[in-house]
Formats: sequence, structure tokens, C-alpha cells
Amino acid sequence: MTDSLTLDKPRRAPASQQNQNLPTPGLKGAETEITLTLDGQEVRVPPGTSILEAAQKLGTHIPTLCHHPDLCVAGVCRVCSVEVEGMRALQAACTFPVTAPIQVRTHSKKVRLARRHIVDLLLSDHYGECYSCRRNNNCELQSLAREYGVDMFRFGHPETPRHEIDTSSYSVVRDNNKCVMCRRCVRTCIDLQEVGTIEVLGRSDKSHIAPYLNKPLGSVVCINCGQCINRCPTGALHAQDYTDEVWAAIDDPTKHVVIQTAPSPRAAIGECFGLPPGRALTFELNTALKRAGFDRVFDTNFTADLTILEEGTELLIRLHKALKLGESVALPQFTSCSPGWVKYLEHFYPEYIPNLSSAKSPQQMFGAIIKSYYAKTHNIPAKDIVTVALMPCSAKKFECNRPEMDASGFKDVDYGLTTRELAKMIRESGIRLPDMPKTGFDTPFGTATGSGVIFGATGGVMEAALRSVIELVTGTKVEDLFAHADIIPVRGFEGIRYVELPIPAVGPVPALLADRFSSWDFLKGATLKVAVAHGTANAKKVMEDIKAGGPFSQCHFIEFMGCPGGCIGGGGQPIPTSPEIREARARAIYSEDSAYPVRKSHENPDVLKIYSEFLKEGPCGAKSHHLLHTHYTERGKYIE
Repeated sequence: MTDSLTLDKPRRAPASQQNQNLPTPGLKGAETEITLTLDGQEVRVPPGTSILEAAQKLGTHIPTLCHHPDLCVAGVCRVCSVEVEGMRALQAACTFPVTAPIQVRTHSKKVRLARRHIVDLLLSDHYGECYSCRRNNNCELQSLAREYGVDMFRFGHPETPRHEIDTSSYSVVRDNNKCVMCRRCVRTCIDLQEVGTIEVLGRSDKSHIAPYLNKPLGSVVCINCGQCINRCPTGALHAQDYTDEVWAAIDDPTKHVVIQTAPSPRAAIGECFGLPPGRALTFELNTALKRAGFDRVFDTNFTADLTILEEGTELLIRLHKALKLGESVALPQFTSCSPGWVKYLEHFYPEYIPNLSSAKSPQQMFGAIIKSYYAKTHNIPAKDIVTVALMPCSAKKFECNRPEMDASGFKDVDYGLTTRELAKMIRESGIRLPDMPKTGFDTPFGTATGSGVIFGATGGVMEAALRSVIELVTGTKVEDLFAHADIIPVRGFEGIRYVELPIPAVGPVPALLADRFSSWDFLKGATLKVAVAHGTANAKKVMEDIKAGGPFSQCHFIEFMGCPGGCIGGGGQPIPTSPEIREARARAIYSEDSAYPVRKSHENPDVLKIYSEFLKEGPCGAKSHHLLHTHYTERGKYIE
């Protein structure tokens, strides 16, 4: 087994930000450490450390606006200006590298006045009222105004909007009236995700952020990941909000409103109520949702387990055709759970669409099951059922509006809600979520496994799949190969992971798959090669390697997630985000997984029941293929 294969090509940056990265600390031939005096306090730092990083090491607060821990440095807002002894002008702490001993003052009179005037100037171009803004009380510009005592609009304030609000996308809304030109969204889209939907257009006071030729966001190459939203410091970007439509359905006595909740929002929603990252509120949320008026509360993990059996069986079918029958099949197989990744592939690598698993995501599988199996067994007309999905992802809003997602004869999922939007609905209901008592999920979809939970973290889909495929093929308990069934080699926040799993022996074909396979002999002695990539910049590296015939082209199965960190870092999660916050959410995910009595998808009794009662031909049978699988669209990179 190995997990050492990586692609360490440098990331590109936006044209406007090239050559702005700081020197790497600790370069050979340089001093090991340099003494910096910050407001009279000495601190030793490696060469190339920024003044901002040095201040953070000391615990000294320097305000920022354009700076973000996930992004390359920019230094465009100047809010972090400091005095450096011997220099006439103030310097941006986030971009100033320490290369020699210096004296720095971070809160002198000159610095304080400069920062206040910078904030005043930002407000002079910022239209809107805080109390009606979606980011009220969670806005970095608002916080800076409070921090620097802004009590009037010294340089004026726009009384009328200057820009039309762009609502053309199912997922992301742009309001340039609230943009502060920090360029975080540009750096996120071009540098972090390597999609390039938006850039700075125009010059001087005509500069603004927009897609190509000022086209609407819904008509350009956007993957709807929402990472720009998570890093915007103001209300200039937010997700399309369908909470009013959901409230209308709840208040309609003729509608039966069900909601499915995914594990990543449950691990993060406490942050919207003042809790530190890393505390899951899964069962408190169930209580809150019932009190808010939802008729049934189901666990998305149920269809995550269903996804593993469908997607895993699809992989085994492809391997059978390739290894035993000698047929030409599309390998490696790519996961299809992340709608941002799926749309990225449709735009940038449409020739690889055959490699995508045809299995729908857990969200969409749940919608199809609700409006077919659930509607029939509960004698509720499918037209009267409203399906709502709590997801960590703004791209899920686009996914549920894909026209092909209607296998039941009705729209699979009617509305997608982000973690932030559901938190708002809970507050509207007068509910303090952390104080709620715990209750379980409703039947018949309340039983899930730990494998469904870990879908929320990068590597989780792969780990869940391996837990089942290893046991189904070899007959050996996963616990005999990996302690506690924790497949650690596919976990972690490295951009790309690679693992090889030898299959020295095989077992009998289980009854669930007996209609598909007669034996596993075609896998005996084989080595299963799998990989994991999160964030589309890393996905691009893997795809380019595959196109070039590199090592990743030899993989059998690759998990791709559109967002950094996987679903825990989705575009609908609480703001702010950072590597440390995503790691805390992942710990909550894995903690829940370890507490489940059943941790493998193929052992979920309710999933096995639905195959025996409804999807009787088993995984990838005709009925399951009709309801639980889909097709994709070749979009390309060119727009009209």
C-alpha cells in the first residue's frame, strides 16, 4: 500500500496578483531567524515572514480586509497599514516581508487615523443598510467601522444603487453595490479553484468585479461552488435563498414537507449560534426542524449508503468488463456526489463524462426515493410532497434544478437550503438550537451508518466505498486490515492522495450481488488503485495528469470534491472559513462515525430492506438505474 504519489506543480495566480507571494520563510543561505520589534515587544521570525504573521505570533491584533488564510497575498485594501521605522509611507502588514531587524508600530496615531479614513472611503462607495443586509452582524466591513469608531459618513454615502443585482444563477447572487474591491472572490475563483469565472474589469473608479464581458453569472462558465461567497467579507455575494418558498410550503396544509439533512451542515450549524467549530448538533437539529414545522426529518446518510452500493457496484461492473471480458470501458471511474465537480468536468473536460459514475448524489437519490417508494408506502400523492435538502453546498441548488433530475415523474428535490439559510429559519422560529433536546430521525429513513457520515469530509466517499467493496469482494472484515475500519491513508487535507490496495484473495459473491457476478476471480491478485482530490485546482492537476497518460490514468477509482476540504468546506457553510475551521468540522464528522453501531453501507438494514421490497433487481438493476442514476451534459468552455 502506498499514499505517496502527488503532483506538486505550482498553482497559478490571477494576472493581477502574480509575483505577489511572499518569500518562503527559512530559505537556504538566509539567517535562521530575524528579530522584529513590534510595539516595543521583540519576536524572532524566519526571513520572509510578514509583519502580519509576526503580529499574530505575538497575539497583537492587526485588522485586515483583503487578507484571507486560504488565499495568496494581495495588499489591496491597506486596512492593515502599519508604521515601519525609517520609512516615510505606511506599509501593508500582510505583504511586507521581514528581511532585516525592524521597528514596527501597529496602533500609532498616524496608523489609527489612516485606518479610519480607509474605512470611511470604503463606506463612501458602499450602498446599502446594514440592518437589511444578509451579512448583518457577520460583516467584516461593519466590524471595522465599529472597531474604528465610524460615527458618520465623512466622505458621503451612496443613496441609490449603482449596479443591478445579478440573480441569473440558481446558486450565487452578485450585488456589486456592496463590493469593496478586496478581490478575494477573484483570487478564490482563479487561484484557489482555478475556474476563472470573474475578474476585475475596467480601470480606476470604473473598476468592478464581473464575469467575462459583464455577462450574467448564470450564462458563463461558473461551477456554482460558492467558494467566493465564503470568502467575501461583505454582502456582495450570497447564495440564492429559497427560504420563503419553503415557509410557504410548511404553511400550506395541503403539502407534506420533508427535509433531509446532510452530515456536514450538522457538524457546522452550531457556529451560527455562537458555538466553536467542531461540535455537531445532529439530533438537536431534528428537534428544531420538527418544531419549525417540517412533517418528517430524514437522514441523508441513508442515501449516502445507497450511493455506495450503487456506485460501488457500477465500479465492479466496469472492472469485470475490463479485466475479465476485455472490453474497453471508461476508467478510472469518477465519483459524482459533488455537483460543483460534476459541472467543472462538464465545462473543462467534457470528453471524460463517460468516466463519471452515473449514480446520482445522495441528495438526488433521496428525492427520487421520497417521491416514489415513500409516496407509495405512505399513500401520499407525490405531487403533494415537497422535498427540502439541507446541504453544505450552494451548487446543490443548481443540481436540484437540473432538468434531468425528475425520474419519479416529479422534480426529485424541490428546494436546497444552505447551512446559513436553515440557521436563519431556526432563529425565525424562536429556537435556540444548542438548547434543544435530542431526538432521532424519522422512519423509514432514519437508519444510517458511519460510512454515510464521513461523506462530509474529503476522502470520505472513497473510505465508505472501500469499507464495503473490500468486504464484499474479499470476505474479510475491514477491521482485520484497518484498525476500527478507519482507512487512514485516504484521509487528510493534502490536495491529492493516492493509495494502492492489493487483493491477494477473494471470497464468495454475496447474495445482494449474485445477479450481477458469478465470482470475483477476475479481481484475484489485482491491485486496486484509488485517488482522492479536493478543490477543483487539485482536480485540474489530476485531470491533466490523466490526459497526459500519467500515473493517475492507471487508477481504477477517483474521488473528486469541488470544494477545499470536501463538503465541510462547502459554499453554503457558516462564514468564516479557514483550514483550522475545516479541520475542526472534520473531527466532528469522524467522531460521529466512530460512535455509530453500524459503520459500513452494505450492512444498513433499511437499505437492504429497500432492495428486497422495492429495488428488487439489486444495485444497478433496471429500477434502481431508472430512479437513482442520471446522465450529464457536455457544456464546454465557450459561451455565446
